[in-house]
Amino acid sequence: MEFLPLAPPAATPARVLTIAGSDSGGGAGIQADMRTFALLGVHACVAVSAVTVQNTVGVSSFHEVPADTVAAQIEAVVPDIGIQAAKTGMLASAQIITAVADTWRRLGLTVPLVVDPVSASMHGDALLASSALDALRDKLFPLATLVTPNLHEVRLLVGIDVVDAESQRAAARALHALGPRWALVKGGHLPSAQYSPDLLFDGTDFHEFSGPRVATTDDHGAGDTLAAATASALAHGFTVPDAVAFAKRWVTQCLRAAYPLGRGHGPVSPLFRLSASTR
Repeated sequence: MEFLPLAPPAATPARVLTIAGSDSGGGAGIQADMRTFALLGVHACVAVSAVTVQNTVGVSSFHEVPADTVAAQIEAVVPDIGIQAAKTGMLASAQIITAVADTWRRLGLTVPLVVDPVSASMHGDALLASSALDALRDKLFPLATLVTPNLHEVRLLVGIDVVDAESQRAAARALHALGPRWALVKGGHLPSAQYSPDLLFDGTDFHEFSGPRVATTDDHGAGDTLAAATASALAHGFTVPDAVAFAKRWVTQCLRAAYPLGRGHGPVSPLFRLSASTR
């Protein structure tokens, strides 16, 4: 696949901010974001929103970072370093979501913002308080360039069970009505689809992205990786449809390169680029 351009040695690369939780098992969250950023030649700025206690089997607990500390991290790095895009992941609570949205407005940020509305781990463990769903809808979605929920998150956010192409379109319309410029309904877990269909909607037009299903149970961090790759492409000036298309190809390659780890689900892996870059 065609990669994003790398900055020359000693030149400052594109910068992307991730606002997300830490995964102690290293498979998802900030750790997954930073792997993709690094392998795409992007400098990562980080605002940690929560610290999870998890491994490949599941999440046993998590500790929220105080909302004012999350905001302070953003306020520290953005004016000094500058960013070309940002993404969110696990935000844990309504207080943190509100702090992120208020800080975004206070700083007057206009760079692309990818909101991955993480609400549960792949094992079904809750990563977002139920009271925070309204804050996501009301505070953060209106600021988003793109939202990237999985099918479980779609059901929580707009009450639609996506089971086929028709309900996927209905979900995209409902998500877009909450205020983001673009809504992406990921179809990787759509049981009726032979392929992995993702649907992008801007309020007028639909864009469909279909990719092969990769036969692996080592898919931890796939959603984070897709959002991070999309944000990286947006930081390089891609349009939203082109950024999503790039990220779709990227996460497919990461799924093909996924490796087993521990007793549960191993992580998707962008490390394939290391071998690709040496050929």
